[in-house]
Amino acid sequence: AQIIDLMMLVVDVVKGVQTQTAECLLIGELTCPRMVVVLNKIDLLPPNRRQSAIEKMTKRLHKTLESTRFKECPVIAVAAKPGGPEGPDTEEPHGVPDLIELLKKHTYLPQRDPRGDLLMAVDHCFSIRGQGTVMTGTILQGSLAINETVEIPALKVTKKIKSVQMFRKPVSGAMQGDRVGVCVTQFDPKLLERGVVCTPGSLRTLYAAVISVRKIGYFKGSLATRAKFHITVGHETVMARVTFFGLFPVVAAEPPSDTKPPPSQPWSLETPFTFDREYFYQDEYATGQGEASSGPDPEQWALLEFERPVTCPSLCLVIGSKLDTDIHANACRLAFQGCLLEGFEDKRYAETALPRLHIYKTKHKEGQVERVTDDYTVIGRNLFKKETNLQLFVGLKVTLSTGETGVIEGGFGQSGKFKIRVQG
Repeated sequence: AQIIDLMMLVVDVVKGVQTQTAECLLIGELTCPRMVVVLNKIDLLPPNRRQSAIEKMTKRLHKTLESTRFKECPVIAVAAKPGGPEGPDTEEPHGVPDLIELLKKHTYLPQRDPRGDLLMAVDHCFSIRGQGTVMTGTILQGSLAINETVEIPALKVTKKIKSVQMFRKPVSGAMQGDRVGVCVTQFDPKLLERGVVCTPGSLRTLYAAVISVRKIGYFKGSLATRAKFHITVGHETVMARVTFFGLFPVVAAEPPSDTKPPPSQPWSLETPFTFDREYFYQDEYATGQGEASSGPDPEQWALLEFERPVTCPSLCLVIGSKLDTDIHANACRLAFQGCLLEGFEDKRYAETALPRLHIYKTKHKEGQVERVTDDYTVIGRNLFKKETNLQLFVGLKVTLSTGETGVIEGGFGQSGKFKIRVQG
């Protein structure tokens, strides 16, 4: 559930785009359709070069945003607090009235849907003597009303709504997008500072999950299987071990030299996944056609095994990061994004659920040709032990050192030798 309608990206006009600025921009691309860029701290620029510096930074930002969904978004320059934290309070902010007008110009009435299960993000919880406990937050999905029962999934408790307020005015209910205060009784506010409230039973607590996955282009380095990443899912961030897998690699035929390759198609974050299919184990995330390729990455998925259980809705956005990287290093910490497709609620998921996930590795073995019996038949050895059941390998493909290919037809004798039918 995403209800962010307009994003304001604040950039230090002196320092420009920093690591955290770029990361905010990436998250914005995943969660928000519109953006306004605010160049702050213009009071730090020399007055005689201020306008040229603002124009130069604006031009640089427009170039940066060209390849994003925020192409040609408005850029405005301000000094929110002239002189910084130590500056006099008597000096008025520069450009803030213009910023307010710009925001009003780009504000629009979004479509909201009251249907579906309730999901509310709680950012504060406190008690009022004689009333009860108030949870304030924003409704991300669904709706609520007085006398309805809601669940606090982190604590596994349910409570009936006593009253609802919006901007200090009593209301009978609220829906997606509304900012509300919800009052319940007999609940200790110290138990919940931040978290979620939902329709009872609508959220699941997961020990592991399967997600669709796509690497974030600005992340440098490979994404290795069995590595640990910070996984942001729902409203939690938790460490998880990641295993990448995909479809068996298919080598595409080279197009004729006089034709152009077809344009790359957009890659979906909701790639169909089914337990009925076999998947190929990957030592790391697979990119396009190699490091130098600009083509789309192949379809692939990842198994996340969380260090502690997480509570989240189905099909929610997942972001994998390396948050332990130095924030001052000029490197993006956001590594991959995806959509949660399947979740495992059983603590013993490795025994009860993972056997349904068929991931296999390819094996490569070499033997020798003992002799050629005719134009299409070869006898091989030193590939199997004599006790091996060769019927398990009948029909498998073999490649000879001379380039010919064939298939295993069966055993030859009792010593592990085998017969190969060479394809004509």
